[in-house]
Amino acid sequence: MQEKIERDEADASIAIGFPSLDSTATTSGQITNLKLPVSREDVYLSWIGSGFGVGVQGGLSILFEQEQILMALFEGWRIYREYLERMQGLRGNQINTWNGQWLAHYFSDHFIEDEPLIGFQPFAAKEDGYEVVTRSWTDVLMAIAREIKDVRMMGYVYSLGQTNITVGFIPFVLTEIRRTVELYIKLFGMRNAKKAEHLFGTAYGFLRSCQMGMIGVSALEPKGLKEYMMKGKIPVYDAENEEKRINFYTYIIWILAMLNNEDLWEKSREIAQMLHTYVLGDKKSNMTRRNQVNKILETNSRMIFLNELQQIIPQIPDIKFAEDIGKLIHSMPVDNIPYFLTLVRFNYAIVCNQ
Repeated sequence: MQEKIERDEADASIAIGFPSLDSTATTSGQITNLKLPVSREDVYLSWIGSGFGVGVQGGLSILFEQEQILMALFEGWRIYREYLERMQGLRGNQINTWNGQWLAHYFSDHFIEDEPLIGFQPFAAKEDGYEVVTRSWTDVLMAIAREIKDVRMMGYVYSLGQTNITVGFIPFVLTEIRRTVELYIKLFGMRNAKKAEHLFGTAYGFLRSCQMGMIGVSALEPKGLKEYMMKGKIPVYDAENEEKRINFYTYIIWILAMLNNEDLWEKSREIAQMLHTYVLGDKKSNMTRRNQVNKILETNSRMIFLNELQQIIPQIPDIKFAEDIGKLIHSMPVDNIPYFLTLVRFNYAIVCNQ
């Protein structure tokens, strides 16, 4: 390798991220006929630089230039080297995957500096040994956002393999990622928040999320929420099933984070309680009232919601509160209407289960 670096022109076989000199190869992009100076130090530095890539699920890696992250990765290299030397059967060439595991652990709230390996389990067994398991991008970014207090941070997203992929420079809005986790902890507790982290960002995947132009709260959308948002489906709340309950809470938190207004959480609960009380208010017309409420809940249209609400206002004990709801919906930005009405549906499911 050293002889080739000294003797040959730099290409993908000796310099990480460089193109193939074969113009027909899949990694031959960005070739120029300009004789750009490339020193042997540049070739060696390409190996060091690629070692800072943070691998996440989906086959992509992220390069950050934030000093605290780079120092954390450098510290993790020493531990990774120790594992490679003493752990028989450990698959090699997984430095980027290791980096993702290490950052998620290093920036977690249970990391102990004097005992850095406590609670750290980055490996999985395979037929011929062991390998480092790839962490989800949400695990890594939520850990980073917990520790790095910057508002936003730029990262370079890419993949180097048989075909090189350049996604580009992507802004990571750490405040939005951090706020989502903090909201979950505030409303549903730390224990549930830990179990929910892997559910965020599952609607699209990392590559598609990057195509939005930035990684913030929109990219954290959990899988399965669309049918409740777009179709107006009323969810079912199962308080006894922990997995379903945590998933249910994840939907609520993401909607609240998108609304960026915690006051709407309490307001949506009050509306849900009012509608539930209305349904139970007359046993003789219970089914009629239930159908009326379903019409209110199943829409994402401001006009339909207000029209259907108007039909039941005369039978609401607290008419002023019902009128205030109408004013709230009427004054709400149009983009927020589907989110807020979905939040009401989820709270209605909780109220009906109590």
